[in-house]
Amino acid sequence: MKTLAALLLTAVPLVAQGPVKWEHDMQSALKRAKAEKKLIFMDLWTEWCPPCQYLQKNVFPSAEGQAALARMVPYSALVQKKDGTPVPEGTRLAQEFHLEAFPTMVILDANGKEVRRQVGAFRSGAEFAAWLAK
Repeated sequence: MKTLAALLLTAVPLVAQGPVKWEHDMQSALKRAKAEKKLIFMDLWTEWCPPCQYLQKNVFPSAEGQAALARMVPYSALVQKKDGTPVPEGTRLAQEFHLEAFPTMVILDANGKEVRRQVGAFRSGAEFAAWLAK
């Protein structure tokens, strides 16, 4: 019984690693992607967009979403605040990536080159994880 308890206690840190670490500026995301040899998941969003809020509250934090994001460098790029005020870096990225609707999610290589994109929200963490795994 003591052996089983010891095994369970040592396994807990492996299971409960917590949420993934999001980057909030492009340079940090690029630096981390190169160091970790990972792709970047860039979420271009606004505070006033209901589908954007749905992704952040339900899809990204889901177990499937967290597992999928752990294989990438997640980067949150806020484009506009709730009152419509533009955010400088988000606005620049929206122009650079020819953003047409919110939310737009873009997979980038470690040099910042677009690999693929999704316009519109996912309904579930599983659907999101399947898209990231492509």
